[in-house]
Order: sequence, then C-alpha cells, then structure tokens
Amino acid sequence: MNKKLIKNVRIINEGRSYQGAVLINGEMIEAVYEGEVPSEIIAETNDIVDGQGKWLLPGCIDDQVHFREPGLTYKADIYSESRAAVAGGVTSFMDMPNTKPQTTTIENLEWKFNRAAETSAANYSFFFGGTNDNMEEIRRLDRSRVPGLKLFLGSSTGNMLVDKKDALERIFSESDLLIAVHAEKEEIIKRNIAYYTQKYGEDLDISFHSKIRSEEACYASSSEAVELATRLGTRLHILHLSTAKETTLLDNKLPLKDKKITGEVCVHHLWFHDGDYALFGNRIKWNPSIKTLADRTALREAVNNDKIDIIATDHAPHLLSEKEGSCLKAASGGPLVQHSLIVMLELAMEGRFTYEKVVDKMAHKPAELFHIDRRGYIRPGYYADLVLIDPNKTWTVSKENILTKCGWSPFEGYTFHHAVDTTWVNGEIVWQDGQIRDNVHGKELKYFL
Repeated sequence: MNKKLIKNVRIINEGRSYQGAVLINGEMIEAVYEGEVPSEIIAETNDIVDGQGKWLLPGCIDDQVHFREPGLTYKADIYSESRAAVAGGVTSFMDMPNTKPQTTTIENLEWKFNRAAETSAANYSFFFGGTNDNMEEIRRLDRSRVPGLKLFLGSSTGNMLVDKKDALERIFSESDLLIAVHAEKEEIIKRNIAYYTQKYGEDLDISFHSKIRSEEACYASSSEAVELATRLGTRLHILHLSTAKETTLLDNKLPLKDKKITGEVCVHHLWFHDGDYALFGNRIKWNPSIKTLADRTALREAVNNDKIDIIATDHAPHLLSEKEGSCLKAASGGPLVQHSLIVMLELAMEGRFTYEKVVDKMAHKPAELFHIDRRGYIRPGYYADLVLIDPNKTWTVSKENILTKCGWSPFEGYTFHHAVDTTWVNGEIVWQDGQIRDNVHGKELKYFL
C-alpha cells in the first residue's frame, strides 16, 4: 500500500503545538513523529507533502448543519455543502432532520445515508427528529449509526415542534440516546411578536429580531430542558447557545465524559453581536438571534473556561432572495461551514482563544461528546482526517471562492489571515490549492456505545 508522509509541519493536537510529521497508511494514521522523521521512513515513502511553515490540525467535526437534502435542494444539497465543508477544513458533519420530508422515520433516515454515500465529500451522519408522535420509530434506531435525537422546543415548521408535555417527557424518559435541543420558548416569542407589532406595526426591521427571540425566550426553554433532563437522567445537549444567562446552566467542574448536560456555541454567536445588525441586516438573522456584546463576551469566556463544550456552525443556507423583507418574514439562517475554522483561527490570532482551544472545541470534543469511532485526533490508529493550514496567507471572501450552493456568505468582503491549504478525508486529499478532487467520498460516522 502506498504510504504518505506529511512532514515539516507544526502539529496542533491534544493541547500541544510542536514540529513534527504524520505518516498515513491507507485510510489511517500509522505514526506521528515529533521532531525529525526517521530516515528509513523517508526513504521508503514516495508520496511526501512538505508542509514547511504550515500547521497540521485534525479535521473539524461539525455537529449541526442543514444541508437541505431532500426537498430543499434549490439552495443546498449534500454534494455542494460537503464540498464547502472540506474546503473549510470540516471533514465530518452531522445533518439535521428538518428537510422535506423530515427525517422522522427510519425510511427517510436510510434515504439520507444512501444519498450521502453517493455524493458526500466529507464523512457524514444524521440526527433523527423527534416529534409528538414518533416514539415507535425512535425505539427502532440503531444507536451506533445516529448521533442522537434532535428536538425543536421553539417555533419550527411542520410537526417538528415538540410541544406536548407528555410526548416530551416520554422521549426524555424512554430514549437512551443523546437528545439535542433547539431551545426557544414559543409562548414568549409569540408574546414578543404581539407586543412589538402592536407598538410599531408589522414591518419590523432586523433590530427587533433579538428583542423577539430574546434572552428570556432562550433561557426559559433551556432551563426547562435542563430541569427535565436532570430529573429523568437524560443525556442532554443544548445547541447554539446565544446568551450569557444560559451558560449558568452548564458545568465546567466535570470532565466531558462525565457530563450529562453539555452545550454548543456557533461561530456566528462568537463573531457577531447585535450592533452588527445595522451593517449586515438580514444576512446575520439566525434562530436563536445574535444577542448583545455582553452575551458574546460571556460566550467566549464559556468556551475558554470549558462550560461550553463544542463549537459548530448551524450552517443553514438560504437564497439571498429568501433573506429579504422584515424580520418577521426574512428566512433565518445562513451559510457558515466553509469559513467556520478560519473564523476561529482569526479570533485566536486576535488573542480571544488559543489555537489549541480551537482544535479542542472543533475536533477533539465533538468526537468525545458523541463517542465517534477513531476521529477527531491526530493519533496512530485513527482515521487520517487532517487539515493543513497556511498561517501566512491573506485572502478575501468573495462570490468567486464561495462553494456553498446558495452563493453568498456573511463574511463576503472580509480578509482573513489563515487559509485551508489541503484537506485529507480518510487519508485521501479532497481539497488542495483551491480545488476539489471530486473522486473522494467520505464515510458514514460510527458511534461506540
């Protein structure tokens, strides 16, 4: 078998940064060298990448993406978005169930797995959606194939909103799967809409979005989910935390393996704050909403002190035409997966995080939190999902270098100071020098129980 060597790189892995090399044998990492590579290894290896001046990181694992397939493929699909992912250093993703049809039956879940096997450039997995009435389907799930259940506890489309107390308690008490929640209190959102539309009319601009989807709406729902999970002993994961107050629900005294309640923050809540609405408008409209500068500061601190466990994207493409209109009409969500790692490296360059912390929260901890089999670390015996970073390349996001199918980014016009040079998925180069290699396919993620 043809072995590959990546040498002369700064390896950032497991809380350390050092000069070294990685030997790949097929899909797997065979050896990791600190310092010089043995001369006999170089002599017998004919496929060598000299990464002089570059950094080698484990591939990022994004636990929350919406790749829009099936049913919404006019704005994104697994083929296009997985290529945007690997171009951004994300080698594995977990897709959410609010597609058309929704991923709330075993049949629809299998369709997604089959589709990804045909088209995905990255490794893939799919959350299963919980509803008020699909407990029988949940019981049939193979726990080694799904990361968990996704529940919408805030407003949603179709029947994805779990709003019946008996259904919620049944899912929390009967399922032994991790339960990931979108937590916003529907009653508070509706009350806020009524208040602001009565006072200012229906044509509310984007500045009202964080007033409608408020701190109160988020905390009320998150705290109820924590209370329920604590009472019933459920493994709970709170997605896209957006407020300082919610971080008080999380613990940093236990190691991740012992936590029953964990939390995620997304890159947009670490980068933007509500003062940015004036400049970016609906392009930064997400649910949960972008909150205050104080909230952003607290979220950054919660990453650094390990109250927040992982960093993800909530990558949710829409056409720009769907982002038009008042804050009550414009679609919520935007494309992020191609730029998430670069955004975090930029923040690390500014001193907001260490580079080691970025790797920990985007690769190591997702692998540990979801019990993913042999990914997320640069270790012998692990899959060779790797990202080579050029820390000296300055480049500007533009329509010409955006891969997501919807064709835009909230970072358009921003100049970054790191670039993804090369991405390996299962030992094969899938992205290099600004080009996708279309013959490389990812694998289904597996979870150990």
